[in-house]
Amino acid sequence: MRRNGIVPIVTSSGIDDCHDESRVAGPGVVTGRYGTIGRVFYITDDFWPLNTTLYIRDFHGNDPLFIFYFLQTIDFATHSGKSGVPGVNRNDLHQVSVRLPTSLEEQRAIALALSDADELVESLERLIVKKRRIKQGAMQDLLTGKRRLPGFEGEWETRTLGELGRCTRGVSFDPSTDLLAIASQDSVALLRAQNVRQRILNFEDVLHVADRRVSQAQRLVSGDIVICMANGSKALVGKSAVFQGTRLGLFTIGAFMALFRPNGEAGHPRLVPYLFQSHIFRAHIDVLLAGSSINNLTPGNVESCEFNVPKCQSEQTAIATVLSDMDSEIAALESKLTKARRIKQGMMQQLLTGRIRLV
Repeated sequence: MRRNGIVPIVTSSGIDDCHDESRVAGPGVVTGRYGTIGRVFYITDDFWPLNTTLYIRDFHGNDPLFIFYFLQTIDFATHSGKSGVPGVNRNDLHQVSVRLPTSLEEQRAIALALSDADELVESLERLIVKKRRIKQGAMQDLLTGKRRLPGFEGEWETRTLGELGRCTRGVSFDPSTDLLAIASQDSVALLRAQNVRQRILNFEDVLHVADRRVSQAQRLVSGDIVICMANGSKALVGKSAVFQGTRLGLFTIGAFMALFRPNGEAGHPRLVPYLFQSHIFRAHIDVLLAGSSINNLTPGNVESCEFNVPKCQSEQTAIATVLSDMDSEIAALESKLTKARRIKQGMMQQLLTGRIRLV
């Protein structure tokens, strides 16, 4: 197969490449037959579906966009392998009984409402990506002195992270005796790599470890930076998030993690977390892990990373404030995105079951 041209090649995971000729006239709806099962894709133009997919090109008089949304309510996994063949069998799907509006006008009204909701979600997603890129560019400029904030002209100096704080490795424990299913008076909540998402700590899926295993230095305090020190993926080693303190109780970190506690002597505590997000720190990690089959950092590896920082702490504070304001803007947009996704999901549950009628 020659992969060029403008015709989308659709796999069970979505559009993967382009071809110079089509097999199916659009619009069409595609879902996975093998591989990724359950995702549904709406293709507006002519397309080339791979043999890992099932597709619809004859909608029997129904609105194609409505069918796209309607199929998202079907649990394809329950129809996987019913005929003894791995994957989704279209003959099994053909036997599924469904209820849907017979009026094309109502179908189109539902599809339009859900399409508008999708557009809001997608516009917020695009804006968040744009804001993150802007912030990354600002970090690159501000944390290297390439761009100076108005009113600051003082000298910068080279500092290692070891001069700005201390890195402490996480708790080692015996899973068979030290892990607890639920919290107790003798346990501490345990954060792991999966709790660090998009530079924010997520407190879902938290384990609990016996208190006797946790030293005082391994107990998180507000302002500590939680770092992933070991992972099967090099790209995930070094990801970090700031622990802001929580009312949920005491927290510590697992053996593949570390905490970095700024000392506030040479670097402002609000600035230090952004050093861990910088290209400089990422490049430092990439050099350390290059050629190694073990993706594992030591506290010394972290503390040896060098940065140029302003001598003047007021300039450090000003830089941190600019970046923090950007973070706040991104967080507000992410909150809107979460709300928009929930609203869209609620609309689907109401409109595609007939609980709410638009026509």
